Amino acid sequence: MEQTFEVLYKDKNARLGKLHTYHGVITTPIFMPVGTRGSVKALSAHDVEEIGAEIILGNTYHLYLRPGDELIRDLGGLHKFCGWHKPILTDSGGFQVFSLSPLREISDEGVIFRSHIDGSKHLFSPKKVIEIQENLGSDIMMVLDECVPFGADYQYTKNSVKLTTKWAKQCYQSKTKDNQLLFGIVQGGFYPDLRRQSAMELLEIPFDGYAIGGLSVGEPKDIMFQILEQTLPYLPDDKPRYLMGVGKPMDILNAIELGVDMFDCVLPTRNARNGTLYTSLGKINIKRQEYKKDKSPLDPNCNCYTCQNFSKAYLRHLYTTKELLSYRLNTIHNLAFYLNLIKEARYHIRHGTYTSFKNSMKEILDD
Repeated sequence: MEQTFEVLYKDKNARLGKLHTYHGVITTPIFMPVGTRGSVKALSAHDVEEIGAEIILGNTYHLYLRPGDELIRDLGGLHKFCGWHKPILTDSGGFQVFSLSPLREISDEGVIFRSHIDGSKHLFSPKKVIEIQENLGSDIMMVLDECVPFGADYQYTKNSVKLTTKWAKQCYQSKTKDNQLLFGIVQGGFYPDLRRQSAMELLEIPFDGYAIGGLSVGEPKDIMFQILEQTLPYLPDDKPRYLMGVGKPMDILNAIELGVDMFDCVLPTRNARNGTLYTSLGKINIKRQEYKKDKSPLDPNCNCYTCQNFSKAYLRHLYTTKELLSYRLNTIHNLAFYLNLIKEARYHIRHGTYTSFKNSMKEILDD
C-alpha cells in the first residue's frame, strides 16, 4: 500500500487534503474522537460512524495495561476488537509521561511507569511502544516523546528535546510493518529556538507526518498560538500536521487557519457527560431549570440523531435523573457538532472563504 498525503486546496495557510491509510482515506482537516480504552465513551462504533467520524484515537498506555496489547493482537487487532473498521491513530504513552508524572521515571532508555491501577512497574522504551502499537494494529502510530510542562526551564527543555529526538530515531528504526504510518512529535516547550531545533532534527527522519506536542499544558492561550505559529513553518507542506490535545472549537478553527490538519481532544465527550452542549446558537448547560418544559430540539440546525428525535426537556430529564442514555445522546450531539464544524471548515477552504467563516463563528464559539 502506498501511503501518501496530498493537499487538494489551500486558502492562505489553511489546507484541505487527503491522508491515505490502510483502513481508508481521511479527509483533512479532521477531528478525531478519543477512544482511550478502545471505546469512545458512551458510544458504539456504529454510533461514531453514523455521526461522520473518519478516524478515532486510542491510548497505547491504557490499552497496554488493560486488556493488554498482546491479547488484542491475538483477538485480531484493535479494529476487530472494538468493531471499528475505519482508521485508528494510537498515541505512544508520551502524554502519560506528563499527566502521570508522580508515577514515572525518565531515563535515556525510556520511561518507567508505575501503573495507576496496581502500582506495578513497566518500561516504555521506544522499541516497546512501537511493538505495542504494532500489536494493536493502528493505522497511525506515534513516537515516544517527553511532553514538558509549562514553566520548565531552558536547560531541562533542551535536554528533553535531545531525548525526544533520540527516541524518535529509535522508534523509526523499530518499525517493522509497512501498513502503519508513523508520526514524529515536535517538542521544545515554550522556547522558539528549541522548537526549531526539534523540528529540524525530526525532519531528518522520513516520518509520514509530524505532530506538534507539548501545547495546551497549562499555558496562556496567546502563548500557545504564538509557539504554534512559529513552529508550523518548519514542517513540510507535503506531510500532515497534527496538533495534539487541542481542543476548544474556536481553537481548532484558529489552528486550521495557521495550517494544522489533525486534532483530537476529550472536551466534546467529557463536556457531554457533564451536560455542557455545543449548539449553533451558543453553548448551553442542559441541567438548567429553563429547559424543564422546553419542547424544542437542542439545536435547530443540527441533523444528528439527538436533535432530530428529542427535546431539550427530555435531555434535561435524562441528565437530572442520571439516566445512562443522557451520556449517549449528549455525546452523539457534541461530536456531531465538532465534525460538522470541521466539514464547514473544509467547505470554506475549498471555496476560498475560510477567514470570513472563522471570524463569523467567534461570537458563537468563544468562551
